[in-house]
Amino acid sequence: MARITLQNIYKRYSNTEKKWFSKKKSPNDFAVKNLSFACKDKAFIGILGPSGCGKSTTLRMIAGLEKITAGEMFIDDVCINELLPKDRNIGLAFEDYALYPPLSVYDNLTFNLKAKKMPADEIKKAIDKVAPLLKVDELLSMKPSALSGGQKQRVNIARAIVRQPGVLLLDEPLSHLDGKMRQTLRQEIKRMHHEIECTTIIVTHDQIEAMSLADVIIIMKDGELQQMGTPLEVYDQPVNEFVAGFIGEPPMNLIPSVMVKTAEGFFFTFEGSDVRIKVPEQYYGVVSDTMAITLGVRPVDVLITDNPTSTPVPVAVYENFGDERRISVRLGRELLTITTAEDVYYKHGDSIHLAFNSEKTHLFDRETGLNITRNTG
Repeated sequence: MARITLQNIYKRYSNTEKKWFSKKKSPNDFAVKNLSFACKDKAFIGILGPSGCGKSTTLRMIAGLEKITAGEMFIDDVCINELLPKDRNIGLAFEDYALYPPLSVYDNLTFNLKAKKMPADEIKKAIDKVAPLLKVDELLSMKPSALSGGQKQRVNIARAIVRQPGVLLLDEPLSHLDGKMRQTLRQEIKRMHHEIECTTIIVTHDQIEAMSLADVIIIMKDGELQQMGTPLEVYDQPVNEFVAGFIGEPPMNLIPSVMVKTAEGFFFTFEGSDVRIKVPEQYYGVVSDTMAITLGVRPVDVLITDNPTSTPVPVAVYENFGDERRISVRLGRELLTITTAEDVYYKHGDSIHLAFNSEKTHLFDRETGLNITRNTG
């Protein structure tokens, strides 16, 4: 069993750790602020966010490499705040591999096991189990200098799991690899997780990496939790503008709009543009006669229609990616992106008519950035 629970965790880097916490202190003093979440046993968790958001600091606190400034952290029902890293039953793989250059792959894998004075026959059994799992069984006699980046990362992860930890922590494990190797190793990490049945937490700034690997995603910004949910939940139901714009490739369109009431109903209007798009009726309960919001709609949910009654807009950019086409148009000063799998072609200046998938639009409060449509019908 390896359940992980964080309760109101703070981290501040300071030369005076003992005088760390005061409610009078600015929240900007903290690398991690009031962070709480729980991971189920054998779950695969992704901690996602931009550089400097506190995700790696959070991972290092779980590992015991950083001291917690405030709050409590548990593995199962044991508080680990003061527990030494070696006593936490955690395996950790960093992005920079950290292999011992003079040692063979085999000796790198067995280094910690030998330090614990594990019997030789048990060490062999552990290597025989883990090496094929990460496809490093043919590399055991080689030195790290002879390995590719992908091979080094496989060895790095194998070394973390060979001691059979209750928790596996992966800190940006794919960041140094090229695109094809990243995809291959992503698939192998996912397969490995199912086979070893170990609670796994991966830290990454790559949303594709997080969404393809993790069962649950934790999104952070400026040291604070923004949203926790399944990949589908954070994609389809973002709690705020930050999550909406951070998740998705290409990202969600976030367009300032004023919703106005006419005899035909409510319409989205855009500064500097004659385009009006009908507001879905399920939002009428939260709409006033003239309401300024930020409209969120994913590129795949912007539809090109043959409806001649809508105002046409000229194509600004057309891109063909083989499996999809991306079309960008201007709504006043804002650029709106559309993606489609249909085999269509447009040139700059062509006129098209737009509509939105009414069930996939979001309204965000201009001041708070919060999604104001999450609780509507």
